[in-house]
Amino acid sequence: MNEEYDVIVLGTGLKECILSGLLSVDGLKVLHMDRNDYYGGESTSLNLNQLWKRLKGGDAPPEELGSSKDYNVDMVPKACLYMMANGTLVRVLIHTSVTKYLNFKAVDGSYVFNKGKVHKVPATDVEALKSPLMGLFEKRRARKFFIYVQDYDDNDPKSHEGMDVTKVPAKDLISKYGLDDNTIDFIGHALALYRDDSYLEQPAIEFIKRVKLYAESLARFAGNSPYIYPLYGLGELPQAFARLSAVYGGTYMLNKPECKVEFEDGKVVGVTSEGETAKCKKVVCDPSYLPDKVKTVGKVARAICIMSHPIPNTNDAHSAQVILPQKQLGRKSDMYLFCCSYSHNVAPKGKYIAFVTTEAETDNPETELKPGIDLLGPVDQIFFDTYDRYEPINQGEEDNCYISNSYDATTHFESTVQDVIAMYSRITGKTLDLSVDLSAASAAGEE
Repeated sequence: MNEEYDVIVLGTGLKECILSGLLSVDGLKVLHMDRNDYYGGESTSLNLNQLWKRLKGGDAPPEELGSSKDYNVDMVPKACLYMMANGTLVRVLIHTSVTKYLNFKAVDGSYVFNKGKVHKVPATDVEALKSPLMGLFEKRRARKFFIYVQDYDDNDPKSHEGMDVTKVPAKDLISKYGLDDNTIDFIGHALALYRDDSYLEQPAIEFIKRVKLYAESLARFAGNSPYIYPLYGLGELPQAFARLSAVYGGTYMLNKPECKVEFEDGKVVGVTSEGETAKCKKVVCDPSYLPDKVKTVGKVARAICIMSHPIPNTNDAHSAQVILPQKQLGRKSDMYLFCCSYSHNVAPKGKYIAFVTTEAETDNPETELKPGIDLLGPVDQIFFDTYDRYEPINQGEEDNCYISNSYDATTHFESTVQDVIAMYSRITGKTLDLSVDLSAASAAGEE
């Protein structure tokens, strides 16, 4: 350890492993350390014994739940655990060639909770015409809106229809097409994937881009949803980027206690663990390694459910997402259901794992999550969990400590990767070029 590095990365969560890989590819000398004896940090996937010990404690899990080693239960603290097929994380995977270490599967379906029922989010024109989410005349208005979004081009003023969407709020764009509140609810939350309705007051350009991303992701694998998910769970992602870093000379040390960041004159100079100090110019870490340099910005409540059946009313989908918009529940933010199964190698044959997650608004997660849990039907076992979200209060350029944000409650990994890209730029002074050919996305191993 008594060497000098360009960067020391603390924690092997997804963000930290992506940065470790990107910085190693850039030719920087990287040391990556973790206090745990496993990769992934908060982004790891646990077997059943590990999950039981962490959230139940005490006795071993019941035998009827199956073999512990057949479970890979995602611990990443997000509302939903899918990736947009045309999203930024896929671009990073292709840019770094990490796809060679992973296999993905398209998610079976995307659903939305509306007026007490679960409805499939239309994936084709035919489905849209049959969908009970909109009446006949509303479908015509919605079609005109979707054509506008599809044809919108930043560089083609003719496609703007006389509106400057960098200034006009989203509510005015929606008003132009006469969409009713019910349609706005499912487009804004199930397609644009906003957590609340504050987007209506913001410039419409971001709303347009989000709806376009959904449509492009849906078309990527021509499936029934815009999402993909890695076989064996999301814990595979940090390990894949760790392999990338190692290939380019990165050094990894697990089970390193304390990992105390050392400072001189307010700037980082190294990290000490077990009496040895590794010197460095910069430190990258998750919030748990520098708690005096972060603030609490929220809390997420989560239920993890083991079931012997798919989520009801999802066409027996082995993998599916159901979004419960805030207005449907009388809440300040959305609630999310996420389900995967043995078909993704995350549970024994015949078992399904469902997650119900939301931004916590009370101190009682069991009561708060009940609307989502009620949609699951009978469950074999349920685990409740809450976790705080943190943001850094320091400026990395001042002390050379670059701290990632905690995972937010968004329903995909776009904000996660945007944080990584912003950190990369602050660390290196360079812009990460992700202008890759996404037609190569099929090389991501979609099975």
